[in-house]
Amino acid sequence: MPFWGLQKQLGIDLDSWLVRQSMPQPHGQAALCHAFEREWVECGHGLGQTRARRECQLEYEDFMECMKRTKLAQRLRIILEQRDRMIKQGKYTPPDYHRGKEEPRP
Repeated sequence: MPFWGLQKQLGIDLDSWLVRQSMPQPHGQAALCHAFEREWVECGHGLGQTRARRECQLEYEDFMECMKRTKLAQRLRIILEQRDRMIKQGKYTPPDYHRGKEEPRP
């Protein structure tokens, strides 16, 4: 952290695009992936771009998973495919409320 906040004093912000989750949030609460981004930035601080890509790969993957949820979507797709296979084989019957046959509520 610099002794003088020159960017703040001049009213410019050149590096806010770098850390999206660390920017001020609307209700003053930390963003969803703030902790993962912070770990990634702290890991790569002072290493240089080439070395940081190699040494901080795990932190970067965690941050990207939090932002994009690709592994979660892949897991969900596999679960739904398995459910469909079990329904075709007759090993599983979904409950009525999953098939749209639920009794109407008052």
